[in-house]
Amino acid sequence: MKIKTKETASLYIALLATALVAGVLAAIEMRWYLMLLVALCAFVLVFVAALFLIRKYVAYKLRPIYSIVSARDVHTSEIFSELQDKRVESLGEELTAWADTNDKEIARLKEAEHFRKQYLGNVAHELKTPIFNIQGYISTLLDGGLEDELINRKYLERAEKSIDRLINIVNDLETINKLESSMTALSRDTFDIVAVAREIAEQAEIEADKRNIKIQVKGADNLPSPFWVQANKHYVGQVLVNLIINSIRYGKEGGLTRVRFSDLLDKILVEVEDNGQGIAPEDQPRVFERFYRADKSRSREQGGTGLGLAIVKHIVEAHGERISVRSAVGVGSTFSFTLKKVPLKELNKK
Repeated sequence: MKIKTKETASLYIALLATALVAGVLAAIEMRWYLMLLVALCAFVLVFVAALFLIRKYVAYKLRPIYSIVSARDVHTSEIFSELQDKRVESLGEELTAWADTNDKEIARLKEAEHFRKQYLGNVAHELKTPIFNIQGYISTLLDGGLEDELINRKYLERAEKSIDRLINIVNDLETINKLESSMTALSRDTFDIVAVAREIAEQAEIEADKRNIKIQVKGADNLPSPFWVQANKHYVGQVLVNLIINSIRYGKEGGLTRVRFSDLLDKILVEVEDNGQGIAPEDQPRVFERFYRADKSRSREQGGTGLGLAIVKHIVEAHGERISVRSAVGVGSTFSFTLKKVPLKELNKK
């Protein structure tokens, strides 16, 4: 038996009460016409009283519930399966909890939508500059510059640089996408992190020499060092490349880049420090965002894609670790991250 309206519920209650009254009156052998009159009066009174009480109860208990549901533009059927076995007394609490969860989910989706729009806008902005440069150079060459030996080679070289920049942006975007799609699928190697850092430092010396910057790798005098880690060697090498190259590009000319290692019991702390221009406090929380540039004009002059630190963050977090930055304007910056340590006694067993 389904009761769909307040009136139906009141009718059933009144009929039940009337039947009980009639039974009592029949038991005391009251005359039939008096019994009929009393039963009819009982039916009317109980029906009116029940309808009044139910309406008052429903208005008190269910109006806030209706407000919660209607404010979120959902239909009763969408939550009926979840709440069909609940008592009315608990519906308010259940729907309030559901509404809180719903609000959090809406806030998360709005934040994700804002990030998506911002991200697409940044991608379009970063791609637009080299594309317009290439278009301008090629248009000049087609308009007669190709026959001018003073500008044809120069414009072709500039167009090539813009193409290289486009390729770098696409490659970095592909790297981030690959990391996001396989965050837990990174293979792990056991390797000497100091040896990897020294190898990368040697490869970066040519660029460092252009700005007369010296690179120091501190942590162990001889190899193999006691700083062995378990991580993906290729991606950790990419982290060190990005951090060291950044320290050279934004470090002080004639300055120093230090790569240091510290033993933290079950972790190895890696720090890349420079004595360059530093990062303003308001920019530090955002330096790992995609395409965010603390010094926008200089970043583009140096040829960066604006994705290097975002890639670094993804790689470190894919290892279950965290990366942080300490910086002071005019003093320099230090980027720090940890990796899982491999004890030497385990290496000796192998």
